[in-house]
Amino acid sequence: MPNDRISHPIFARFYARVSTSMERGGVAERRDHLLAGLAGEVIEVGAGNGLNFAHYPAEVTRVIAVEPDAYLRGIAQDAAVRAPVKVEVVNGVADRLPLGDAACDAVVASLVLCSVPDQGSALAEMYRVVRPGGQLRFMEHVVAQTPGLRRVQRLLDATVWPVMAGGCHTSRDTSAAIEATGFTIERLERFRFPDTRITNPSSPHILGVASRSES
Repeated sequence: MPNDRISHPIFARFYARVSTSMERGGVAERRDHLLAGLAGEVIEVGAGNGLNFAHYPAEVTRVIAVEPDAYLRGIAQDAAVRAPVKVEVVNGVADRLPLGDAACDAVVASLVLCSVPDQGSALAEMYRVVRPGGQLRFMEHVVAQTPGLRRVQRLLDATVWPVMAGGCHTSRDTSAAIEATGFTIERLERFRFPDTRITNPSSPHILGVASRSES
């Protein structure tokens, strides 16, 4: 998904096209798992072209979907009309979310924390807007667990990958960043996508639930 500071119009159009084939390849099922059990008011950060919208359970009363890219935001607005829950698509960036403190029951971050300019600032905003006891639901591609692939990821991140992929980084340790912000990870699943014999730099993924302390 495009960086929320710099416009990447070519990559936005590429992402909109390739994401539909990713859905058929298994991501749609992962979205069901990501969003299952959510209820109340949710803010989705980096909503892209709105592919999560169809997967929100009926117990969700409203989704505020933040997307900085105008092209993807337009597609998301069309998807919002067809969503089974109320979705409001707004322009915004991850480190300045349009909600007050402790204003929502959950935050959803799906394939976005790889591309925000500053993970720490974005996660701090997510922590700020979710109520005590609320959840962060996340699905992200992350740093590999094997040394060889980690080296490849870091080399690519330092050279061509962010330019080619709309500001995306392959070597971010997102689960560690989530915990460093103050969230407690309650469930963490690791998987590869695409799950092929050859692992590419963006194959390692995590999906899980983290919570903000009640206190």
